[in-house]
Amino acid sequence: MPNHKVPLNQEVLRTRISYVEDSLRSLERFKGISYEQFHSNADNFRIAFYDLHRALEAILDIGSHILSRIPGARPSSYKDIPRLLEKNKIIPSDFATNQLTKMAGYRNRMVHFYGEITEKEIYNIIQEELADLHTFCAYVEKILREPSEYNLLVE
Repeated sequence: MPNHKVPLNQEVLRTRISYVEDSLRSLERFKGISYEQFHSNADNFRIAFYDLHRALEAILDIGSHILSRIPGARPSSYKDIPRLLEKNKIIPSDFATNQLTKMAGYRNRMVHFYGEITEKEIYNIIQEELADLHTFCAYVEKILREPSEYNLLVE
């Protein structure tokens, strides 16, 4: 039987990873500063909101792209992406269930309930959770290096 797998588009994945990395570089300027310093300039919240939203969109786009190459793994919502990545053994269960599900939920809040997002919660995410975005990128880099380990192809 011929192999009808559709390969991952390495250029798409690398572009999305670069969006995440660029956003992380921007967000990391706020890491380690006090909340008072962060709050002292209203532009900080707008910059951080934009960069976090951009990074989360790129992460979920990456997940969706990977899943589009797996028969029967089409997510119907952003919240499905972590579950399907876990089910198909693309992302470790613990990371998918906890961090990636939280990212998808937060992305949805940023899009649909943006008026409820507070400066303090964005500040806390920057201080405590940016490592999760780095971790996701490392998983994707591993997939690109060793696609056969995940039963995937890369073009």
